[in-house]
Amino acid sequence: MSSKLINGKEIGSQIRKSIAKEIEDLIEKGITPGLAVILVGEDPASQTYVANKEKACHELGIYSELIKLPAETSEEELLGHIEKLNSNPAIDGILVQLPLPKHINEQHVIEAISSDKDVDGFHPVSVGKMLLGQPTFLPCTPNGVMELLKYSNIDVAGKHAVVVGRSHIVGVPMGQLLLQKDATVTYCHSKTPDLQAMTKQADILVVAVGRAKMIKSTHIKEGAVVIDVGMNRDENGKLCGDVDFDDVLDKVSAITPVPGGVGPMTITMLMVNTLLSAKMKLA
Repeated sequence: MSSKLINGKEIGSQIRKSIAKEIEDLIEKGITPGLAVILVGEDPASQTYVANKEKACHELGIYSELIKLPAETSEEELLGHIEKLNSNPAIDGILVQLPLPKHINEQHVIEAISSDKDVDGFHPVSVGKMLLGQPTFLPCTPNGVMELLKYSNIDVAGKHAVVVGRSHIVGVPMGQLLLQKDATVTYCHSKTPDLQAMTKQADILVVAVGRAKMIKSTHIKEGAVVIDVGMNRDENGKLCGDVDFDDVLDKVSAITPVPGGVGPMTITMLMVNTLLSAKMKLA
């Protein structure tokens, strides 16, 4: 079976091109979309993500502000920064890079961000609206996956989608967005007794567990579409996903590579959400 690569870089750049024009038009009307990113500590992966976000803002003409704080920053101090950004009219989106140091309660931080500026789509208000199918900021990674499927002409209606992983950032919202497009959805996680029996039923398999090359060809039905959200390092320190790419390649009809699959889409959808927030000023 010839399997096709779902190229997130290419699709992301198509979407960025289409929003660049909208951003230009907004700027002409006197509104420059603004994104503030707060980075606490020195986590290398987080620093890479933040650098990529800044680069994307710069390329699209979005104003970006980076607040770097030391790892020992108190929760109170961090909440103070968020409060200032909530009331800053130049900022349309606020993103606090996760994970945070252990002494800071992530939920407190997420809830402190104004739901009008919650471009990550993690605030309880955004999550509630998403579950009800109301217009809101959708979480960037799951929304990016939906765009990958759409641009690749993969119709999810009536398909059996299996989501491996149940984090509030990816797994849970992923299943909900697939459900809203009429897929039949099964969630799997660490307590699922026979994972292979479940994943082998999937027409569309989305894997987001953070374990390198965990999913093998034995987990996959012939002709399935596989979306790999994982970002790990293999035994040689090379970037790899949660799916053993080489092992499954001949069995799938379409698959996202790592890197270059889901990753670029996450940042693209963050730009889309920032634009969406800025456009609300016109309403």
